[in-house]
Amino acid sequence: MAINLDAIKQKLNSLQNVTSKSNNLWKPEPGTTVVRIIPYQHNRDNPFIELYFHYNFSGKSILSPSSFGRPDPIMEFAEKLKSTGNSDDWKAGKRLEPTMRCYVPILVRGKESEGVKFWGFGKQVYQELLSFIADPDYGDITDPTAGRDITIEFKTKEQTGKDFPETSIRVKPNQTPITTDKNVLEKLKSQPKVTEIFKEHSYDEITKMLQDWLDPENASADTSTVAASDTKKTSSKSKSKTDEVPTASKVDDVAAAFDSLFNK
Repeated sequence: MAINLDAIKQKLNSLQNVTSKSNNLWKPEPGTTVVRIIPYQHNRDNPFIELYFHYNFSGKSILSPSSFGRPDPIMEFAEKLKSTGNSDDWKAGKRLEPTMRCYVPILVRGKESEGVKFWGFGKQVYQELLSFIADPDYGDITDPTAGRDITIEFKTKEQTGKDFPETSIRVKPNQTPITTDKNVLEKLKSQPKVTEIFKEHSYDEITKMLQDWLDPENASADTSTVAASDTKKTSSKSKSKTDEVPTASKVDDVAAAFDSLFNK
């Protein structure tokens, strides 16, 4: 039987798109790096994008629908656990709640030709950055023409001798434009939506992941998708599973150019 070239091309494109999207994510390397937060073209009022994730859930990181104000079956299950009155169940429910991670578009100094990246960080760094912006001595450090660069120092777990890495930031005192290079300015137009970088799962898909996590012996080989024919079945199973709350043991930019780009 002849090979289906259209199917091969489609698969190749999907793999290349995944690689391209993942290349938009940036994380600091050990040592010191200087970056500049830039305006987010898809929301010029606020460059900070808060997303919520279930980490290490059956070996995966799942983007919670709560990031977009939609129901999340894992959160619903967590609430059921927390409402049993059992302290161990309450703790298990808390562990199932999603973790907030903030993403912001940046240019990495010295690597501006690579274009826009998204830097993800936790609550502590997020609070520090907002504190600088709220300080009248600094103000809007993301301003295209009068903002400020940020020095990031990153240490690995091995360097800190702790069970976690450390990230410290220092906002530079000098106000500078993002760039005066027209080629770099052009690259600033190519900002994907950060939410397109991560796969969004439907309510039923996440429900099935939850079911398979609770009952690994009967888990399907591929839990990343749910067939349309299984939707009703999954929904009904969801009700029966979450009604029977298991114990905790089971849950273990030059000004004009900037204006044309960002102030249209």
